[in-house]
Amino acid sequence: MHYNNLQTSLKRPIERPNNIMVTTTHNFTPFIPSDLSLQKLNLQDKVIKLTADSAKLAGIPLETRDAISGHMAVINSYYSNLIEGNRTEPHEIREAQKGNFSEDPAKRDLQLESIAHIKVQEWLVKQNYDVDTLFTVETIQSIHREFYTNIPESLRELKNEEGNIVDIVIPGEWRKKQVRVGKHIAPPPEDLLSLMPQFLDVYNPNSYYGDKKVIAIMCAHHRLAWLHPFADGNGRVGRLFTDAAIKAVGIDSVGVWCLSRGLAKSSAQYKNLLERADFPGQGDLDGRGLLSDSGLNNFCNYMLDTAIDQVSYMSSLLQLDKIQERIMSYIQARNDNRINGLGAIKEASGIVLCSAFVNGKLKRPMANELTGMPERTARRLIAQLKEEGLLMETSTRSPLYWGIPDHAESWYFPELAPRV
Repeated sequence: MHYNNLQTSLKRPIERPNNIMVTTTHNFTPFIPSDLSLQKLNLQDKVIKLTADSAKLAGIPLETRDAISGHMAVINSYYSNLIEGNRTEPHEIREAQKGNFSEDPAKRDLQLESIAHIKVQEWLVKQNYDVDTLFTVETIQSIHREFYTNIPESLRELKNEEGNIVDIVIPGEWRKKQVRVGKHIAPPPEDLLSLMPQFLDVYNPNSYYGDKKVIAIMCAHHRLAWLHPFADGNGRVGRLFTDAAIKAVGIDSVGVWCLSRGLAKSSAQYKNLLERADFPGQGDLDGRGLLSDSGLNNFCNYMLDTAIDQVSYMSSLLQLDKIQERIMSYIQARNDNRINGLGAIKEASGIVLCSAFVNGKLKRPMANELTGMPERTARRLIAQLKEEGLLMETSTRSPLYWGIPDHAESWYFPELAPRV
């Protein structure tokens, strides 16, 4: 693959100057904003708001939250890969999950890349890392390995603008070449072996107190990009790592809201602030570290604002009265023939779907009763809802759960992703 926009076409192997000393964590000081900067930008208040608002989402019934998180895994893959130039849309990703791939080899490979990203997310959920286990060399290499092991070999080939292969990505291994990313010369590859454990120790949230734990995670997101430990995939690994870290410090609803969506929607700003945080200190008024204090402050502020915005977006959508209204709007659209390929659906479906959302699960007799129809007619309606993905089941005898099929997504979650 060609180097993506975040890493820019300026990224290339370069020789290590003889006068460059071994890189240590001192090279990317300051680690987090100073107390004065925290106060000036209200960063700690923003952490409090993020934590409180996110906790409200955690109150959604577990089964409904699982359905949303499963759906959002595709959305997260879409937006995180979009930042890197992969424009495979959610409906194309879901088709690939069903085994329906594009006949175009290049598009097929990008679909496989998107699926690989989802598999890493699922793997991270199963690992359920605590902070100390997450912030280890073994784990961060495992995230990269899990991702790159599952993508086509063609996407492991790094090519220059002339189309010549200049490097090969080895899953889970630190890069072996010196590189430049934009104006930033990443640390020499031979320094990574000692530098990465230092980085993970510095940014382990357990090294900080209270609200500074989340601030450290946001700052680590940039510093990991600055280190550029892998030949490729650093952006996606960084976002996966940040999501896992936010969850590890107790913000449990991170799977319901999607940080990558906010980063992708302000992609130019995201990349610009990443670059500005690379700058060396701009004089005595820009902190005492080697890198720009204001650059790090502004990046951290942006990350917190973006996270809060995404939590607010999902919170507003999932308010009970709002979700009920949109479910009924979806049913009305079906009955007005405004959804192509699908026929009418009985209005009683709305009561069943809303109940499934609110309660997390519905026993089958209760679902039939909610329709207010004779049993045989009710069974036919429930069967239709299952067939169309509006209700889900784990077995023929299991309770019924709320589902989010493609044809309902834009009605349930307006502007979540591009319309099909």
